[in-house]
Amino acid sequence: MAGIGFELRKLLSKESYASLFQAYAYAGIISSGPWILSIVGIMVIGLLSVAVVVPAYQVVQFQVSVTYIMVTSLVLTGTVQLAFTRFIADRLYEKKDGLVLPNFNGLLLMVMAVSGVLGMAAVLLLFPQESDAYRILLLSAFVIMCCIWVATLFLSGMKQYKEIVWLFALGYAITVAAALVLRKSGLEGLLLGFVIGHFVLLTGMITLTLRNYPSDRFIAFDFAKQGAMYPTLMATGLFYNLGVWADKLLFWYFPDTGQEVIGPLRASLIYDLPVFLAYLAIIPGMAVFLVRIETDFVEYFHKFYNSVREGGSLDYIEQMRDEMVFTIRQALFEIIKIQSIAVLVVFVAGPTLLRLAGITELYLSLLYVDVVAAGLQVVLLGLLNIFFYLDKRAYVMFLTALFLILNLGLTALTLQLGAAFYGYGFAVALLITVLVAMRLLEHKLARLEYETFMLQ
Repeated sequence: MAGIGFELRKLLSKESYASLFQAYAYAGIISSGPWILSIVGIMVIGLLSVAVVVPAYQVVQFQVSVTYIMVTSLVLTGTVQLAFTRFIADRLYEKKDGLVLPNFNGLLLMVMAVSGVLGMAAVLLLFPQESDAYRILLLSAFVIMCCIWVATLFLSGMKQYKEIVWLFALGYAITVAAALVLRKSGLEGLLLGFVIGHFVLLTGMITLTLRNYPSDRFIAFDFAKQGAMYPTLMATGLFYNLGVWADKLLFWYFPDTGQEVIGPLRASLIYDLPVFLAYLAIIPGMAVFLVRIETDFVEYFHKFYNSVREGGSLDYIEQMRDEMVFTIRQALFEIIKIQSIAVLVVFVAGPTLLRLAGITELYLSLLYVDVVAAGLQVVLLGLLNIFFYLDKRAYVMFLTALFLILNLGLTALTLQLGAAFYGYGFAVALLITVLVAMRLLEHKLARLEYETFMLQ
């Protein structure tokens, strides 16, 4: 998200309550807009199709199919998302803008090929009882989503934030409209609407890239050369995406908590909805995270390293380091504060939310645990972002690997312990990872001047 701070600082410079509200609203839309649009779009399709699609259970099959498309495409492309964004950023720093478009096209071709082969094998081997139309649409949606994740991260790295939100709004408006028009065709009709909307979304992203980064070459694979992309970033993308979904996958496939939906795909009513409701509560925290990290912290971060490069006095360099440390602490404190408020709101509204979702209030404690865990995930994102600014890729890789291992192990343990412990695996895994990250950050900042001057 580097670069969004310019827009936020412009809004905050007006020094009024209206500009403050605009800055936080802008940060919330940029950070959570595409995700909220996608979730709301799929929910609207489900709610408006229940009375039309026969049998009604096909609506659930559609939503679960889409969820698995999201999960598998995120995990598959996780290895290239961060690494390719860094590759392009380095080329732009070298003033080699002509390499952007051909390498983007090359990566898209590679992603299409790999996702196409793996997706074809999956639909043929795992869904033998489903219709040919369903399998073709499932494969198409999977390949398109893989490309969309790559394009989204690429455009984010190129600072095309507003365009991403507008494209997602257009894409999901078309997705909802097409799915509702085709819903009489049942599961296949809903999935066809999903494919049409996301194809339009991907086309818009590719068009935006072609317009902004013209080049004499159409395709290149420079990113695939040895040493072109950082292995630590490739591993980080994979570990983080697996870590976020590890507990959900275990709940889906644990016999006591998961139910069969379609083919090998399973879901967990008792876990999925509370987690979804909990994730809605992180939107304020994400907004605060962007505003504080991308304005205050980045300002002093640049001042510190500029003073080092330009021969600033030792007193000034130490002052900038102290200001950077202070803004980090303030940012983390504000994230924790705003998420605590969100937790209190969910605690008050929890029983009503569960009743509306059709879930027994016996799982109220699970909702409370999940909303705390979601808040901790925002804190972890803030810490990882700071490590990325400090170029501590090995630290981020270690932390995401730790999160993945802890989430797998602790969630598996809580499943064995029983319903009273559900959700604690995810929450404790995040808590431990956040504490370790804070300790590493404290150590890094204490040695910042030494490492900056002596390890070059």
